[in-house]
This record gives sequence, C-alpha cells and structure tokens, in this order.
Amino acid sequence: MKLQRMNRRALALGALAVSGALALTACGSDETGGNADGGGSSNAAAPSNVKCDDASGQVLADGSSAQKNAVDAWVKQFSTACKVEINYKAGGSGAGVTAFTQGQVPWAGSDSALKPEEVAASKKICSGGQGIDLPMVGGPIAVGYNVPGVDKLVLDSSTIAKIFDSKITNWNDPAIAKLNPDAKLPNLKIQAFHRSDESGTTDNFTKYLIATAKKDFPYEGGKAWQAKGGQSAPQSSGVAAQVKQTAGAIGYFELSYAKDGINTVAIDTGAAEPVEATVDNATKAIADAKVVGTGKDLALELNYATKADGAYPMVLVTYEIVCDKGNKADTLPAVKAFLRYAASEDGQKILAENDYAPMPDEIIAKVRTTVESLS
Repeated sequence: MKLQRMNRRALALGALAVSGALALTACGSDETGGNADGGGSSNAAAPSNVKCDDASGQVLADGSSAQKNAVDAWVKQFSTACKVEINYKAGGSGAGVTAFTQGQVPWAGSDSALKPEEVAASKKICSGGQGIDLPMVGGPIAVGYNVPGVDKLVLDSSTIAKIFDSKITNWNDPAIAKLNPDAKLPNLKIQAFHRSDESGTTDNFTKYLIATAKKDFPYEGGKAWQAKGGQSAPQSSGVAAQVKQTAGAIGYFELSYAKDGINTVAIDTGAAEPVEATVDNATKAIADAKVVGTGKDLALELNYATKADGAYPMVLVTYEIVCDKGNKADTLPAVKAFLRYAASEDGQKILAENDYAPMPDEIIAKVRTTVESLS
C-alpha cells in the first residue's frame, strides 16, 4: 500500500515537471502583460501540418507589443509541434527594429515598415541581402475609454485629435456632446494616455489623425509621441491598464487589449453609420491596402481616410522583419519554420480567434512565397 502511494506521488510529480517545462517553452517572455496562452480559443492540439524541417534550439525576437498576443498563440501551437523555444520580448516596434539592425535578433516585429535608413543599416547584418517587411498581423487600433455611466461613445477624427492634443479636456465638452446626444456625459476631466516608448501603434494612430484631421493634429507623426500634454505608459498593455483603472481615461491600443470591461469608441468616418472597432471591420479597411514595397519587400500603403460603410479606418499591420538573404545559419531553420506557420492557413485562422485581422488572401499568398525564399 505504501509502495502504491509512493508510485502515485512520483507519477504526479513527473507530470507536473513535464507540464511546467512545456509551459516555459510555449510562453516565452511576457513583458506586456498579455495572456501567455494567447487568449481566444487556440487551445486545440498543434496542427499536424506544421513543417519543422531542421528547426531546433532557441530563438530570441523583439518588437511590436501590438502582436504580442498573436505571437503567444502562434508559439503555443508551433512549439508543441517543433522543438523550438521562441522568446518574443515585445519591447515595442522601435526597440525591435534597433535590435534587428544591430544583429541582436534574427527577426523583429514592427507596426511600421522599415525606413530607408533602417534598410541601409540592415545590410550590415544581412550578408548579401537586406531587411524586408512581411505583413503578417492586422487589426484595429481601438480607442478605449473609462467614463462612468457611458457605455457607448462616438467620436470623429477631429474630436479624437483635439482630445489627444489637450484641446478638449472635459468629457462634457460640446464637441463630444454633439456626437453623443443621448449620452449622459459627466463633468469629468479627460485623462488621455499615450505610449511612452517608440511604437508602431503610435505611428499608425497618428497617421490616421494626420490623414483625416491635419488641422487639429499639426504634427509630423512617427513612432515617438509628439502631441502636447497627456500621460504616458509603456507598451499597449500599459496604456490599457491605465485606462481600465483611471476614471475619465482614454487611450489607444490594439483591440486584443480591450478586455475586461474596457469600452471602445465607434468612429464617425462619414459613412452611413459610425464604425465599431472589430476584426471584420478592420479587414475591410486592410483589403484596400496596396503593396508599395519593391523586390521581396511587402510594405503596404493603408487608406486611413476610407469612408466605406463598415470599414474601420484606424488600423495597423504588423510586419515581421527578416533578412531576405544572409540570415544566420544557426537560426534560419527555426525562423523560417515559425514564419511559415504564422503565414499558413492555420496560423492566420488563430488571429481571428484572438481579436486580430488575418491578412487578405492576395497579400498572405505573397508572404508565403517570400518566406520560402529566405536564405
């Protein structure tokens, strides 16, 4: 009897150790506070068609926190099928691009395509090649808010611009009231939160404001925040956390971070009805994008000023940045296998389950071809 109890105890401890090891392999670093399981419903067994090739070992990557929850979901599936540990730091797009061009990581995520000077820098670490942009993840940039008693809120680009430039400072401002005649807007100070780190989310958010409300947002835009006033927080998860806990707060982050009761703004674009921040509505806007990259680079040009019914204009696309040629031999098999899975039908399906928008068919087909040509 004593021996049976000891055997059962040993089996239980062994199972716990194995599950712990698997969790460490799948999770990687989660500095943004995202769900390490990726959220959604991606808890099924790993797809049987994952092509691992000779992939093995550990891969460190850095970049966009916007895609952190998507990468977590991919890693959970991929690492179950392939004996590869993917550690994605998610320190922000700016940090990711810098880490890539300095040769610290074999691939990075960025919500903005590489600039000419960044491409030039990448040639020093891509032997005989250069860094290229592979659009892999799409989705709406949600404007989340915390206004007691207000469950639905409509804003237009001009009003959003004025709020984030400290020109509208109270929630019962006439401009907000005009767009929300049925809402009981409180006499409450607006607490606008923006990113403290260089961010592709900031870049795309301000590109939308510049394209649609330049008069009210007279800035050049970019990854670093430029407007006046407001408060800052690191990464998308940091901004979302501040909005959730601060009465009167408003901030911008990817839809996947608009969890646990955070309400999001519907945008009056001039379409028949205000447009909600949803995956389907974001996909309608991304489908209107054009490939403007040359060679194997697949950088996109988004139409932020769309007025099409149901098209949510405040979108971003996250690029996986990698060398087209000259990738390091020790990490190339693992990077190539992971990106192949992310671009696959299964990998793209996971995006919709986690509040991201899959890439349109025409675009993702080009990504798959390019991934196979990486060397």
